[in-house]
Amino acid sequence: MRYVDPVRNPYAPGAGQRPPELAGRGRELDVFDIVLERIARGRPERSLMLTGLRGVGKTVLLNTLRSQAIGKLWGSGKIEARPDQSLRRPVAAALHMAVRELAPRHRAPDRIDGFLGVLKAFAQRDAPGGRGGSPPKLRDRWQPGIDVPASSGRADSGDIEIDLVELLTDAAAVASDVGTGIAVFIDEMQDLGAEDVSALCAACHELSQLGAPLIVVGAGLPHLPAVLSAAKSYSERLFRYQRIDRLDRIAADQALCAPAEREQVEYEQKALDLLYESSGGYPYFVQAYGKATWDHAPRSPITAADVRVAAPEAEAELAVGFFGSRYERATPAEREYMRAMASLSGAAGESGAEPRDDMDAAVPTAEIARSLDRKPASLSPARDALIKKGLIYSGERGTVAFTVPHFGRYLRTQPA
Repeated sequence: MRYVDPVRNPYAPGAGQRPPELAGRGRELDVFDIVLERIARGRPERSLMLTGLRGVGKTVLLNTLRSQAIGKLWGSGKIEARPDQSLRRPVAAALHMAVRELAPRHRAPDRIDGFLGVLKAFAQRDAPGGRGGSPPKLRDRWQPGIDVPASSGRADSGDIEIDLVELLTDAAAVASDVGTGIAVFIDEMQDLGAEDVSALCAACHELSQLGAPLIVVGAGLPHLPAVLSAAKSYSERLFRYQRIDRLDRIAADQALCAPAEREQVEYEQKALDLLYESSGGYPYFVQAYGKATWDHAPRSPITAADVRVAAPEAEAELAVGFFGSRYERATPAEREYMRAMASLSGAAGESGAEPRDDMDAAVPTAEIARSLDRKPASLSPARDALIKKGLIYSGERGTVAFTVPHFGRYLRTQPA
């Protein structure tokens, strides 16, 4: 028997924090490797969209794909979309970083400076009062940190769609000069404004037609494809969509066992059975239950009894940091709406059917209205606000589902 040292606990349940073993994502990594190689050889390829619920590891995968691009000497930049922020500033910062990575290998510094001038003009066009308006407030006097004068007549029209197409086309040309590419990574992509989504689709369409070496890799909630389709009908054919789901049993066991083996610690089979049952295979939960179990286990091999002792601690931490923090963001009316959703999703389990609350199952909005004895139209503000806050999504017309796995189960354990 070997002592299990809590100081050497390998598990990492954190938002966007890479786990010690990135299990179950080999296919996605292989596909992206092929995409990078094809673009480098001048072959046509589509930009990539990763979709999935909270806690499935989209951000971790996005960061790993970026590392792959950097490893192939691509220029790269990453942003996180926010509902209250224009795309101009963050995408300008991301492209500035990407081009700086390419600049040491470019033979014509003037060409780099020329692009940076266009980039600066694009970024500054976002400032209030930029052309004849009222003077910008102090907090809006933002400078992109580019030491060349802003150019004129390129990517500075004020129309985000026209400007983004021109900017990304110019950035791709810089990458082409050095025989490589640029990848722009966008997390929480469903939070982009409608105009920005439309502009991004138009830019990707133009780049695809030109065969230009620049791709966008986005990550978002399950309704991201619907958001893109609402902006441009051709987006269904424009992007390669990859749904990121929970881990299967083999991958979940690997995520737990591989780091433990490096510390010379083992699991009993029944312990792994119970951990998979508790976590549902969701990567964030796998790490949370794995960490709590390790901290409570006195020795190797870790047993099912150790899991049972540790589970309440893992669940208490999830209740505060993963579920509770989201629930607290909701208004009383929004909480009532979510409770009705949770009750309806739980009814399937009580009737003997497959439980639905740990999947991305949907609940008809008409059923929610009936359960609350309200007209559907009166519940629209609560539903729309919950979608905007990223707590629920509408994958199909007339239905809604939680963006957070196990959220229905959590809500049913909470007092009204």
